[in-house]
Amino acid sequence: MNYWWVNQKQTYSHEIPGGYMWSPKLNAAGKHIRPYDLMRKLVPGDIVFSYANALLKAVGVVKSYCYEYPKPTEFGAAGQYWSEAGWRVDVEYKEIVNPIRTIDHIENLRPFLPPKHSPLKSESGYANESYLFDIPKEFSLALADLLDRWVVDLVRGDYMMEVSRDRTYENLVEWEDRVEAQITTDDSIDETEKYALVLARRGQGKYRDRLLTLERACRITGVDRPNHLVASHTKPWRDCTNSERLNPENGFMLTPTVDHLFDKGFISFEDNGDLLVSSVADKESLRKMKIPVDSVANVGIFTSGQKQFLEWHREYLLLQ
Repeated sequence: MNYWWVNQKQTYSHEIPGGYMWSPKLNAAGKHIRPYDLMRKLVPGDIVFSYANALLKAVGVVKSYCYEYPKPTEFGAAGQYWSEAGWRVDVEYKEIVNPIRTIDHIENLRPFLPPKHSPLKSESGYANESYLFDIPKEFSLALADLLDRWVVDLVRGDYMMEVSRDRTYENLVEWEDRVEAQITTDDSIDETEKYALVLARRGQGKYRDRLLTLERACRITGVDRPNHLVASHTKPWRDCTNSERLNPENGFMLTPTVDHLFDKGFISFEDNGDLLVSSVADKESLRKMKIPVDSVANVGIFTSGQKQFLEWHREYLLLQ
């Protein structure tokens, strides 16, 4: 179990009732920054402390792994410079009956503040300007002591908050449905191409036929029977241009289990063919899936086009 502090000044009224956290993938300059990259490290069961308007106002339990998702429309003008596609983590929140001002308790909290990347200024107790912070258990317990007994029990693992089911799959389907609707209503695309693009979403049609000329077996399991393989996109269909959606270098033929791991960012590949396994992936589950996690595994060479798409996958989809 890990512990997190999230600053939600601009988005608290949306993220708390909506049951999520959302951040851009990159800052306004198009660069990776630590608070946004940390989103890829959250795992189900982690605990989140929510801070807004100088108050510690809610505590939540993470119920999904991080996944990419468009900027919520309900944000409106908030974050108008944020990119349209970002990271989402679903969280079951419970608001605090009597929120606390950290500036009133900084003397008690100061000994537990992390030495680097602290969510609070040591001198004043005001929040540092950033979105997400990883915090130690000792600091989490100090916060919990100020909030409520149920929060103390939650941090200690003596209380389990009731959490609704993970809706990651449904959310991604809804996003792709919107993209598909844009394609099917676009008068600039002829009907034959529309049909091919829609089929490519499901790994079928022209895209699958082209991919099978390049990839004839699963890179990890070696299964080479086409009826047991999924035509997976490296850069997800929802993120692609129309030409990328049909480009065979933007994909692999994978068995369904490997496709799931690759599509959700639990695994990826280095340009030299070495298998990459995310640090948040459950290693025991991967072992049961026969994924080589205890030794270096190499899946072979890639074309230059495949390497370009794999670079995108590692930078924007692989969980950290």
